[in-house]
Amino acid sequence: MKVSRLWIVVAAFLTAGVAGRVAAFPVNSDQTVLPAGTELDEDALSKPREVFHSEALRGRKSYLVNLGNLAFSSPSILGGVARQAGVSCSTCHVNGTGNGKLYIPKMSTRPGNFDTTGPLFNPKADNQALDPARIPSLRGARFLAPYGNDGRMASLRDFVRNVIVNEFAGPEPTPTTLDSIVAYINDIDFLPNPNLGPAGRLTPVAMEGERRGEALFMKPFPHDPQMSCGTCHVPSAAFVDHRQHDVGSGGLFKTPTLMNADFNAPYFHDGRYDTYEQVVAHFDRVFGLGYSDQDRHDLADYLTAIGNGMRPYEFEGTPTTLKEVNDFGLVLGAAIAANDKHVVALAVDTIGNELRELTEFYPDRRDTSVSGGDNERALTRQALKEQVLTLRRIDMAVAAGRLADAAADYKAYRDLMVVAVPTLMNNAEQWSLFTKKVHDAHYGALRQTMLARRAGQ
Repeated sequence: MKVSRLWIVVAAFLTAGVAGRVAAFPVNSDQTVLPAGTELDEDALSKPREVFHSEALRGRKSYLVNLGNLAFSSPSILGGVARQAGVSCSTCHVNGTGNGKLYIPKMSTRPGNFDTTGPLFNPKADNQALDPARIPSLRGARFLAPYGNDGRMASLRDFVRNVIVNEFAGPEPTPTTLDSIVAYINDIDFLPNPNLGPAGRLTPVAMEGERRGEALFMKPFPHDPQMSCGTCHVPSAAFVDHRQHDVGSGGLFKTPTLMNADFNAPYFHDGRYDTYEQVVAHFDRVFGLGYSDQDRHDLADYLTAIGNGMRPYEFEGTPTTLKEVNDFGLVLGAAIAANDKHVVALAVDTIGNELRELTEFYPDRRDTSVSGGDNERALTRQALKEQVLTLRRIDMAVAAGRLADAAADYKAYRDLMVVAVPTLMNNAEQWSLFTKKVHDAHYGALRQTMLARRAGQ
């Protein structure tokens, strides 16, 4: 589950004097350091599907990859503002992809871009200019060096460190933390695309217009016969050339991949374009390609074909949510056995946050937008809260050197996560925020409350 830990005060969902966590959506409260109007798309019921190379090869991810995923999901590795806001790497890169709906006033000019040199998260990095970059997908990152929209860093490890320390004012990460995040990112594969065959060429299933678009893609430009779309977006090399180019967008920027790009909008380094048609029109204009209306349509169809991917999204329900939490639990178990206090603390904090947020997917009986299932919701909430308490005991036991106690508590935690917790969640799911009808009613009431509060200010 990739949701940020944002405190939002909404009167209809609070008991007297007690603030509760809810799955955040448009942020509008004095209880968060993020500007009012921030949108993180955290109320989405479907999430991008994440495909791991190691699972395809061996059927499981390594400890290092799971640790990297855990750190990637943890606000605690970043600076104070990000931690207070509950922002982690996964806030911008949901399941390793870009977040095309993320919008932070004064840090974004449109949904899907973000100013990494703005004042909010690290004032020392502020360059006094609003120059946001598109939030990229990390699928296939191991094939896509150099890193950054401008390709300024050859090393992914250096790039990750720069994001943590310089862009988000985080503490110097341990070598293991850096290695694990790099391992996690490098393990994220492209989604399979049945439209692409060997060397990145279209397969026989392609439509006639897509084939015409492929021919245009490889056709030399009128002003330079040595140049075509395909000389930069090399089909046999994940549609990149690992170089920077000036394409008339305001500077030198690296060639982005076109793999799975159907799900990577907005486009260009600053996210200025929403569609392939706009992208094609830009190149036609800047490079004087002389395309006809049919040419532009065919080329957009080709880009759509090569940018496709199988099952790009998956429903956010009990199985997908618990899979990641349980992967994080494996990291915790290994860290207890190794008496690794740092990783234990990181795992307890991250898993605890995930479970607290998961609790709010089963609304309290005082939430009048949900009817029915009071007992099922209450039992699920209680079980998840007790798991959070168990995690805290584990952390305290490891810190005190009581490894046997920590191991016993961890076994109890794991046993409940295997059968009892999934059963309770399944029993309560029809009254949970995983159910669209309940989800829409809950967030509809929340929006009305926010509007009423705003009107009363």
